[in-house]
Amino acid sequence: MLRSSMQAAVTMGQLQNKLDLIGNNLSNMNTPGYKSRQADFSSLLIQQMDNLDDEGENANRTTPDGIRIGSGAYLASTDLDMKQGSIKQTGRPLDVAIMNENHMFQVQRTENGQATTMYTRDGSFSFQPINENEVMLVTSNGNPVLGEDGPIRLQNNFESFTIRENGEIAVERNGETAVEARLNVVNASRPRLLEAAGQNLFRLPDLEELGYNQQEIIEAVGANDVRLQQGALESSNVDMGKQVTDMLSTQRAYQFNSRSIAMGDQMMGLINQLR
Repeated sequence: MLRSSMQAAVTMGQLQNKLDLIGNNLSNMNTPGYKSRQADFSSLLIQQMDNLDDEGENANRTTPDGIRIGSGAYLASTDLDMKQGSIKQTGRPLDVAIMNENHMFQVQRTENGQATTMYTRDGSFSFQPINENEVMLVTSNGNPVLGEDGPIRLQNNFESFTIRENGEIAVERNGETAVEARLNVVNASRPRLLEAAGQNLFRLPDLEELGYNQQEIIEAVGANDVRLQQGALESSNVDMGKQVTDMLSTQRAYQFNSRSIAMGDQMMGLINQLR
């Protein structure tokens, strides 16, 4: 009985992690460029209890002989779904949607006084003044957007600007148009290895621990392979119907395991009452 209660308790803890993941997906349904995550479960270690070998009885078996006692289940991994979300027209010049799956913008975030490169699909940008003469392109959270030469800065005396399909930022001054920057877009060749960093951002994992180099996870993208759309945003790819269905099935599994603990407790109580 103690074994079954421990198995159920372990599984309930992992099911709670899945419910937290589903809740995070649902809460980000309206976050531009958000990518949902799916939970994958695996069994914990099992104990094999073999029966006496009987070739006659085992001749027609289709399953392994013996008894396998499990230890519960655990959340093995959370897979990032990079499927393209729907494109929503906003008409705002600083909104940019990425049209290719697995492509991401590069942004910069300062952590503990150190600038770190992050990645995002959220293209809701804005201009932030940095001095009397310059503005910097930043995300909705104020993180600088990276171009080919670092954070994108422009002289603020322009009349208009255009973000072209290939990421070039063309600025018009005194009736003349010139390309002054280009959005740095990269390809996530192994997106499931990226770690969530908050603020709808992703970071590289510990490359040394995983045995990868950066080029195996993040690849540079040439200007001819970039496809952006100005005045639009990519919606999240969260499927509300699927998330609610997963939530209900997970809650039911949680309930079953809870009842298993209660039934085990009742049976132990009956055993203790035996004389």
